[in-house]
Amino acid sequence: MIEHIGQRAGLFRSKRALASLSTGGLAIALATAGTAAALPLAPVRPPAPATINSVVPVAVFGADDRVPLPRRLSDLESSIGLLYEPKTRSVCTAFCVAPNVVATASHCLFGTRGHRAPSLASMTFRPASLAKKRGGVKLAGADRGTTQLNVLTGSTNLSVAPPIEATRDWAFARLSQPICKGAELKLGARSAAALSLAGADRPVFQIGFHLDVGDWRPMLSPPCIVRRPTDRIDGRTIAEDFADAQHLLLHTCDTGGASSGSPLLADGPQGLEVVGINVGTYLQSRVLTQAGEVVHRYRSDTVANTAVSVTAFREPLLAFRSAELIEVRADLRLLQESLAALGHYRGDLDGRYGPQLRHAIEAFERSERRLPTGIASRSTLARIQALAAERASASAAAKTPPTLSTLETGSVAPRP
Repeated sequence: MIEHIGQRAGLFRSKRALASLSTGGLAIALATAGTAAALPLAPVRPPAPATINSVVPVAVFGADDRVPLPRRLSDLESSIGLLYEPKTRSVCTAFCVAPNVVATASHCLFGTRGHRAPSLASMTFRPASLAKKRGGVKLAGADRGTTQLNVLTGSTNLSVAPPIEATRDWAFARLSQPICKGAELKLGARSAAALSLAGADRPVFQIGFHLDVGDWRPMLSPPCIVRRPTDRIDGRTIAEDFADAQHLLLHTCDTGGASSGSPLLADGPQGLEVVGINVGTYLQSRVLTQAGEVVHRYRSDTVANTAVSVTAFREPLLAFRSAELIEVRADLRLLQESLAALGHYRGDLDGRYGPQLRHAIEAFERSERRLPTGIASRSTLARIQALAAERASASAAAKTPPTLSTLETGSVAPRP
């Protein structure tokens, strides 16, 4: 879970918001006036059940409403599971969105800016229905070194300074096996604004794992609401603190460590649907300043938990689920060469998928006025090759010297 610390108006003068992010749920941060500095993040380790309650904080609003998953929702144990990386021992929640695709928070896969990311090749997904079994399903491409190619995300380098990139904190990962078949959760279509207006009448709820629950069972947090801007936290403040705030959900579901990546759910026209991905907690603090120096810090107030709305990632997921990915290095190199010919790629022609190739694909997609996904797909390669060939042909034609063609003349006999 991420902790967003917003440091707003001091008693003497206004201070810009500060933010810190922590992977997997333990917020370990040091914020100073006018800057945002984060301590190195400790690995999120699953503690023993006997000691866990005393060391892991939770973001609870009023009474703690978290309860074990009721029997009526037991089918969701096949849809929601643990995302675990043994080297750093980081733990998050993920949920099924296709037979071989899970959704989670981006920071669960890539960490945050300036901090060490978990190893994608070592990461596994294990549904709650298989919680008592060891191991799990690895990400696709783990055995070939192409896991990044099999991940689509809003950001691989989340900003921890305002404007906070919480609404880009989403990710989808293909699995090496279709363990989610028949357990996919449906995506809704309601915006954050629509949910906040309907919050009191149509509550949402959240299902995920929590470090302060020792037996690793999914917990339900109902009923929750999506908060509207208020006098305490107005729309202007939110827009200053967060990037793309129109996709931000501020909610009151009770969460704990390891709940990053858990689905925010609501009843829709066709049943249960995902309306967002839980990513963190939004705090506000006030400071007393004199001559530009902080002389006193007041206790931070928890404003709400944060989630990224389905409107931020619905279309990218639809493209990702249907894409035929390019995993052969020779073809990836061809993709790099074609993008380089169009002026979009300037990296090494090494046949490897990384941030440079992803950004180059996004640039090409923008030039076509398409949704920028960065997906290295066969269809994208075909479009790029066709355009590169068209330009090469036009260039060759422009270099060909013009020629003059004359018609032969004949004689016509005069009429008698």
